[in-house]
Amino acid sequence: MFRGNNPAKVDEKGRLKIPAEFRHGFDERGDIRFFITSRDGKRAEIHAMQDWEAIELKLAEIPDMNPAKKKLMDRVNYFGHTSEIDTQARVLIPQILRDKAKLTGDVLVIGKGKYLEVANREEYEREMEENELTVDDARELASLKL
Repeated sequence: MFRGNNPAKVDEKGRLKIPAEFRHGFDERGDIRFFITSRDGKRAEIHAMQDWEAIELKLAEIPDMNPAKKKLMDRVNYFGHTSEIDTQARVLIPQILRDKAKLTGDVLVIGKGKYLEVANREEYEREMEENELTVDDARELASLKL
């Protein structure tokens, strides 16, 4: 399980060095191939290939004409790219996603359970300020026993 936040940098060639704390989780499972994508074009998601393939199996059970499935598939495939981790623990973030999500220079790598999220630091902090947890959110979380 990935949790927490590790600041990192995306180099001029679009490579992100996976922070050591997160790399250990992938190393323990022998993950070297990843599917890097986005659902919204604002942040990148880094999924170990075996985890992404499990998502694909679930998606295969949904009819192709389902509008929500179509929207999701359009987005994850538009932004998506398969990447292998190199000897310096870097993965390549697709150019189209780097441009759309402004993933250059300083970024945040955030643990999201089974996958990592990569966000432009300034954009992420701005979104957090604009979208604070509310009393309604607290009630919803309490109803879920969290």
